[in-house]
Amino acid sequence: MTDLHQAARRCLKASDPEEKLRLTHDAWRALQGGGLHPDARAAPLEPIVAPGRPLRPRLVEARQVPQRGLGTPEGRAALVHAIAHIEFNAINLAWDAVYRFRGFPAEYYRDWASCAHDEARHFAMLQGRLAELGHAYGDFDAHNGLWEMAEKTAHSDLARMALVPRVLEARGLDVTPGMIERLRGVGDERTIDILEVILREEVAHVAAGTRWFRWCCERDGLQPRATFLALLRDYMGGNLRGPFNFAARQAAGFDQEEMQALAELAG
Repeated sequence: MTDLHQAARRCLKASDPEEKLRLTHDAWRALQGGGLHPDARAAPLEPIVAPGRPLRPRLVEARQVPQRGLGTPEGRAALVHAIAHIEFNAINLAWDAVYRFRGFPAEYYRDWASCAHDEARHFAMLQGRLAELGHAYGDFDAHNGLWEMAEKTAHSDLARMALVPRVLEARGLDVTPGMIERLRGVGDERTIDILEVILREEVAHVAAGTRWFRWCCERDGLQPRATFLALLRDYMGGNLRGPFNFAARQAAGFDQEEMQALAELAG
């Protein structure tokens, strides 16, 4: 196989986590080595469907996922599991961006394949931490909010670049420092070390979203800031939660006016 789009599809369809990780790392190495490339003659797109995933975790509404304190190993395991589920979804989101959207420069595909590779590493680190805490991926319920937004934006590369990396994934930039402080309060340095790696690398992933959102705006003759705010209103009703990690978001390409608008939308 030399077509990057079909390699991305294989990664998406893999349901066993270990197979998904192996295929992801293999595809990234093949792309780096010149063995994979986006093929203009690739097979036509399939409609977006749920990606491959194991039978567990059970997927529930976000409000049904219980909130647990961090004072017990069980509570810390539940937090690690929630983050692992986000990273598992993020692998699929990155590969869907490679598979679904055609006609971009080679750098676009390299950016999102690199993100998939990073997210797979993050998931493996969290999986290892779960094992240390006496649990495995699938032991706790989870929600499907990230993939639901992928389905809503499957028709539009512009909306996808705006809303998945720059809104949903960027939320991790906002909340991770608070998680680290709470974990520091209970002495969980092992989990903190993992989250610090993830936070640092997620800045680059959100920055990729910023870069390609602005590329789409330039292609379509749109003003990026006004378009971003319009998409927030159209898809999310302007419903955002703060506070925001302005330093991390600025490093990921948000400008001052955008951040001010986000703060106003969040009230």
